[in-house]
Amino acid sequence: MTYPQPLQSEPVGDLFRAAFRSHPAGVAIITASGPDGAVGLTASSVASVAVDPATLAFSVTSGRSASHVAAAERIVVHLIGADQLELARAFADPAAPRFTQDMDWELLPTGEPLLREAQWALRCEIVHRAPLGGSVLLAATVLDIRPNLGGSAPLVYHDREFHTLLRSVQAVG
Repeated sequence: MTYPQPLQSEPVGDLFRAAFRSHPAGVAIITASGPDGAVGLTASSVASVAVDPATLAFSVTSGRSASHVAAAERIVVHLIGADQLELARAFADPAAPRFTQDMDWELLPTGEPLLREAQWALRCEIVHRAPLGGSVLLAATVLDIRPNLGGSAPLVYHDREFHTLLRSVQAVG
């Protein structure tokens, strides 16, 4: 297979953004307790890192919620499906109200906010922070997992928009 020559006229940053806009990613909402109460944000950078110990990683950029999440000791990573699209939108918009009565949430006995309708809620302890450019890469070990399997279709972020995926089709051959 041959690859086209790189477009030397465009800056690497622009090409990097374009490349990742065309790469679909799962959607998560990350919550934590901040100094003024519950905080949260929508993230498409969550990735599994290891099974033993169960570890995940994600990155955050600037913003009030992001800075509180990055500084937290413990967080909850909510892996969500298409049924939670409105939650994803609310936590992606810095001006949108969060942790309203309509969002069906609670503070866990350990202090972290839990969104009850998420398909999976992974309560984690942040074990590593690495500042990189204008972002912070965080690694967290999973302390416990709460499943809420409602059968929602997957929700992905692609080309700066949320999309749902149909259920998988059987592989040929």
